[in-house]
Amino acid sequence: MDIFENSYHETDRCGSIEVICGSMFSGKTEELIRRVRRAKIAHQKIEIFKPSIDVRYSETDVVSHNKLAQPAVAVDNSYSILLMSQGLDVVAIDEAQFFDQGIVDVCNKLANQGVRVIVAGLDMDYLGNPFGPMPQLLAISDSIYKTRAICVRCGHLANYSYRTVKGEQQVMLGEMHEYEPLCRNCYQKMMAQK
Repeated sequence: MDIFENSYHETDRCGSIEVICGSMFSGKTEELIRRVRRAKIAHQKIEIFKPSIDVRYSETDVVSHNKLAQPAVAVDNSYSILLMSQGLDVVAIDEAQFFDQGIVDVCNKLANQGVRVIVAGLDMDYLGNPFGPMPQLLAISDSIYKTRAICVRCGHLANYSYRTVKGEQQVMLGEMHEYEPLCRNCYQKMMAQK
């Protein structure tokens, strides 16, 4: 037996920030749910949080586009997550792009306290610009997992969320009727037609 094996203490646990990002319909929430389910198998204390504005499928669950679901706590601001995370091993946050910039500080504080933080969100908005606090979360993350959808126009891998309806606001909740996943080439062609 290694002498260092017994030197581990609960207070020494190593926190981390894992960011899952990509376009709409790329499986971000599905990947978050997969990681949460694995942590549950390990009997870890877990809570999933989501922004209260995201009520597309459920007010009380995170739900992927293919209808996988897990119970979640809907919160109005990022600091609520910090207040409700005492004693947790894993904090999962879905739709991080909809949170205020304070989410970056919250994730850092949790990871520094030894919590595994799993964050999923859109890395770009419908105009192809970095979305909300996602660039900062990507910068401070310990690991990044980029999901990719399939372009509905040509079948190549897609990184862009093309908005099919009119609207100038950055935040517009939607599904397949409002957005399409497109590859770079198809996205550029569609944006040039607008």
